[in-house]
Amino acid sequence: MEVSTETLVDMLREVEADDPIDYADLPFGEQELRRLVMSSLVERHHLVEAGMSVSDVHALYLLSTAKLVLENTVLHARLLMLQGQQVDVQSLLAPFTLKGKP
Repeated sequence: MEVSTETLVDMLREVEADDPIDYADLPFGEQELRRLVMSSLVERHHLVEAGMSVSDVHALYLLSTAKLVLENTVLHARLLMLQGQQVDVQSLLAPFTLKGKP
């Protein structure tokens, strides 16, 4: 991986600007959490990259992303239900789709 972890953290903050995360009153800083998460993922990337084929790495990232999107969708749906709101799966998945792409 050629990009520094700090550059990736900055890029993550930019990506997050389009669909902000509500950190509310969590007991840690947003930037520090981004840095910890990105550092962990970069470390994991270096470990799997060394021992797996490119297609296996891609499959691993697709599966990891799918798990995170599924978990995010379920947590968001639960929150909406607790607030007495309707749950529309398409709306929940919209942030994870390429807008305007077939």
